[in-house]
Amino acid sequence: MPIKNVVVNCTDVHRSVAFYTEFLELTVLGEPTSDRAVLDAVTATVELRAVRNGRDESTWSPDDLQKGFRHVGFKVDRIDSRAARLKAAGVEFKLNPLDAEGNVRICFFYDLDGTLLEMIQGDLEYAEVLDADGVARERALGVPSRPRFDHVAVTIADRDATAAHYRDHHGFSFIGTIEQPHDHRGFHIGYLKGGDTVIEVFTYDVDTTGRAPQLDVAGFAYAELTGGVPALPVVESPDGTKVYVDPDGFAYAVGSGT
Repeated sequence: MPIKNVVVNCTDVHRSVAFYTEFLELTVLGEPTSDRAVLDAVTATVELRAVRNGRDESTWSPDDLQKGFRHVGFKVDRIDSRAARLKAAGVEFKLNPLDAEGNVRICFFYDLDGTLLEMIQGDLEYAEVLDADGVARERALGVPSRPRFDHVAVTIADRDATAAHYRDHHGFSFIGTIEQPHDHRGFHIGYLKGGDTVIEVFTYDVDTTGRAPQLDVAGFAYAELTGGVPALPVVESPDGTKVYVDPDGFAYAVGSGT
């Protein structure tokens, strides 16, 4: 049972549609309006929703020691040429393309309203494989012909508790880990796979901070998962959607999967 949809708030839907279609080759589903657009990202959709409150009103921080949402990741080919196009257009980068742990090449950049995005090239070589079938399914997806949604990354406090929650309620399997031996904070990454999508979970050996989700400001709003209804606190999005908040402040709705 996968991540079906990722809701990203923006201050100008048509401007954001142009960004995601030009630089990530997402395709438009239906007819965009000034309030909303849905884009196909191969393994999930990205839903753009208009809000009045911009990036300055957000309490989200790019520091990964803040729990909750961190970034949205896309698998790509030709990462360096794609990054060069973004840079030529003046897009703000957090991290230039580099070779990372797990034998992949990555970079990080911001969309027009401050949502942090990642491009990843290559198949991860896990430090520890916990579900060989899940890893095999991941690698069977192959090199994408256009960028495809891969994961949402979240900083958490307790890996075992998080893995159990998303397994029991939403069918995710804990498939493997990556270590970051050069990070003085004690940085560890786990991968929870559901369908063709992943929740990437960050844990640290140092203290982290919390953040309440904001569903009415520019930036990532929430993900939509399939599966059961969890026993979690509920907040309501501006359009009336019931959104659950997990113990780390990650927000998600539950859809039918159809």
